[in-house]
Amino acid sequence: MTQALPPILVVTTGGTFDKQYFDALSEYQIAESVIEKLLKTSRVAHPFRVVELLRKDSLELTDEDRALIRATIAAAPESHVVVTHGTDTMTHTAQALDGLEGKTVVLTGALAPARFAESDATFNLGMAFACCQSAQPGVWITMSGSVFNGLQVRKDREAGKFVAI
Repeated sequence: MTQALPPILVVTTGGTFDKQYFDALSEYQIAESVIEKLLKTSRVAHPFRVVELLRKDSLELTDEDRALIRATIAAAPESHVVVTHGTDTMTHTAQALDGLEGKTVVLTGALAPARFAESDATFNLGMAFACCQSAQPGVWITMSGSVFNGLQVRKDREAGKFVAI
């Protein structure tokens, strides 16, 4: 008899991950989350549950939004959590999630929308799933093939990547 894998909670908050370009005259808008479709297309066998919590650019997230993300994770029965998030304020949310008892929380995002053929979204989501299963409790960020302590990282806008601090 094999032991069941603990399910992973995926909390979506919007960000570039879920942006969609509607037509040549419009700007990007955050649409319905593509996370569940990406996980199914990627044939993820690990049990998961998706909660589409917010549809916001991370620059629009408020302290109340971060409190809602924290409360959602704290109240969830899952101890392993992936949060899809915009990259501009991902580190602010990581700080707001610090100290969640017994939870391994991994934030990830994308520099190009998941709906684009040449997006980093699917890879980053896969990294987040792997990190979530292997990391110790705490807050982590996975981007561009790297895993960072969520409290010791910053986004380097000029380089287009996250760097440890």
